[in-house]
Amino acid sequence: MPSAAAQVEAGSPFTLGVASGEPAPHGFLLWTRLARDPLNGGGMPNEPINVQWQVATDEAFSNVVKQGTFTAKPAFAHSVHVAVSNLPSNRWFFYRFRAQGFISRTGRTRTMPGLGSSPRDMQFAFVSCQDYQAGYYHAYDNLAQEDLDLVVHLGDYTYEYGPEQATSARLHSSDEVITLSDYRNRHAQYKTDLDLQEAHAAFPFVVTFDDHEVENNYADEIPEEGSNTPSRDAFLRRRAAAYRAYYEHMPLRTSSLPKGPDMRLYRRSQFGNLARFVVLDTRQYRTDQPCGDGIKDRCPEALAPSQTMTGPAQETWVKSELDNSKALWNLIGQQTMLAEYDFQAGPGELFNMDQWDGYVAARNRLLGFLLQRRPSNPVVLTGDIHSSWVHDLKSDFDNPSSTTVGTEFVGTSITSDFPPPFIAPIEAARPDNPHTKFFDGTFSGYVVCDLNRTRMKVDFRIVGDVKEPAPQPATTLATFEVQNGRPGAERV
Repeated sequence: MPSAAAQVEAGSPFTLGVASGEPAPHGFLLWTRLARDPLNGGGMPNEPINVQWQVATDEAFSNVVKQGTFTAKPAFAHSVHVAVSNLPSNRWFFYRFRAQGFISRTGRTRTMPGLGSSPRDMQFAFVSCQDYQAGYYHAYDNLAQEDLDLVVHLGDYTYEYGPEQATSARLHSSDEVITLSDYRNRHAQYKTDLDLQEAHAAFPFVVTFDDHEVENNYADEIPEEGSNTPSRDAFLRRRAAAYRAYYEHMPLRTSSLPKGPDMRLYRRSQFGNLARFVVLDTRQYRTDQPCGDGIKDRCPEALAPSQTMTGPAQETWVKSELDNSKALWNLIGQQTMLAEYDFQAGPGELFNMDQWDGYVAARNRLLGFLLQRRPSNPVVLTGDIHSSWVHDLKSDFDNPSSTTVGTEFVGTSITSDFPPPFIAPIEAARPDNPHTKFFDGTFSGYVVCDLNRTRMKVDFRIVGDVKEPAPQPATTLATFEVQNGRPGAERV
């Protein structure tokens, strides 16, 4: 693993670290961005800058196997996206960049096993929700020390809010972000965190966004109620700016390059025939939250077949990816909780309209597909809600004895707050939700998954007080397993 992040040399343009992503059997994507003054537009000259890159089999770079030059352009904030190909499969590599007389820190990444190969096991983590103001990234400090093949980020990589003095461990450096320059500076502020840099340098990331990379709870072209960009045209300009900055700061291939306010982010990643990752985008194509937003009694509109989380094209794609998969484990990475959860104990019902509970017909189509087509070991990986959950996915949530068609693991946040007053009511409602095997709303952290040919082991890893600047060690709060061929999770 690369050595710990050091203070960047004075004058170096590599203040935002390095990252890799999109791992494939014979290549990956390398990222950095040149930014001498990261919180103020980057501080680079308004001209193209050549950046040399190297990939080696060893950290000393005595055996360089790939190298080249990428021209970082001011139109893309001097970001660097290098697609490396024609490498041996299932290998670890080291990489670095050089520009203007400076060398970046070293990163480590890997190629995936070949599509026809049968790896015995793999380890990955999934994370989400890293509000910079809510705390320090102790989770990433610990995650970087784990033995992982990759990390899946399920969204809310940045938050759009302005400074919030009353609740912050540290502050956003500007008011609410709306313009392209705003979003670039906000991403840069997050990327200056050394713990986040360390995690990116240690493993390839597979990323997707949720709402806060643009605006809280937006739905396709519809902004949040009370938005600072209430008109459709103004919001689409804002979305275009947010998507552009997201691409500029993530290890993404040019296939995800935004075209105005549109960005193709749903895609697949494969780890031999052991695991297929189907990564969704449930923000860009969804219909508006029914009956308004929030937690409330479910209205008839929430049951309408026209309500969609993914849009018709992505829904067809998801089913095709699962139907055609030859992987033993089919992992669906997506943003908001898929399982039903009635937040009202006893008589009456309360559901979260921003989750799949507001899109019941769309959920039923997906779960019905899992029941009918039986893809191998479907497991849903979810973020968004700043808390830890484990659910059995039922073919009919109104009938506890109905078929369990899959499993959902919901990971807690890196830092983002879960409201303490919600914890007791959720616990009180547990008897009304027998498919829910676990809930914790107290701790931040990340989730580590260990896959092999017989089972998937899932560790909920937590850290101490994220508002405390001193390092906080990670411990395991709970462990669950899913057995091959047996949907549903059991605590171990």
